[in-house]
Amino acid sequence: MEKKRLLIVTQEMEPYTEGNHISALVAHLPKFLQDNGYELRILMPRYGVVNERRHRLHEVVRLSGMNIIVDDDDYPLIIKVASLPNSRLQVYFLDNEDFFKRKYVFDEADGKPFEDNPDRQAFFCKGAIETVKKFGWSPDFILCHGWLTGLIPFYLKTAYKTEPLFANSTVVYNVYPDEHERQGGERFFEKAAINNLSKDDLSAYVDGDAHSTHKGACTYADAIVIGSESVDTSVDYLSVAQDKPIMPWKGEEDYLTDSLEFFRQLSEAEVSP
Repeated sequence: MEKKRLLIVTQEMEPYTEGNHISALVAHLPKFLQDNGYELRILMPRYGVVNERRHRLHEVVRLSGMNIIVDDDDYPLIIKVASLPNSRLQVYFLDNEDFFKRKYVFDEADGKPFEDNPDRQAFFCKGAIETVKKFGWSPDFILCHGWLTGLIPFYLKTAYKTEPLFANSTVVYNVYPDEHERQGGERFFEKAAINNLSKDDLSAYVDGDAHSTHKGACTYADAIVIGSESVDTSVDYLSVAQDKPIMPWKGEEDYLTDSLEFFRQLSEAEVSP
């Protein structure tokens, strides 16, 4: 039986970023899924806090050299790779000096969010999709972890809806509690509107007088995973899920086996993108 292909796109992951729930949780998932028969690719940003020498990152020349357009500005995309410790897996890092070469991940030293976080989100999400296109690798599942990945479900169902590589991909959005998912204001809509999309196309992300990355991502994803006990499952953005498959949070000790069973059920149900 041919192995299912699974793409993990995450905003953070140990040992490259540390000290938070997403980093620790996602770190254990790739090897577990590989050991259970999945073929994996992993993408994340190359933040300034990622130690290139310690983790032995090196540039993948055949994948680098693209320019990603965000709000009519061109930004070079460099792809680097490292081996995930204690596994036969590689992690591909999306790098750009304007967006990621900083001492902190999402906030200034005083805790104020970076003003260009919306720009960084659009760049990373579009860059991740373009990188997979360069792979020439068609994933059966695309797992999006964290608010930074929250435009990927939308882009795949709009700007990239005619791309054959993703025609049969099931997009799974993992919801985590994070205040950044609502930050950015009007700038979010300006930067997220890539490839001739408009603010009207982003209406699913409108939440009252503001926006919610979770709400928009849940609208366009094929399935949803609750990634923490701290997620408020009564909030409006989960109401857009309607009858979509949802994996509830049962605890860290059950997360890996629950994920494996959830993907098996999605495969059997043949969730339509």
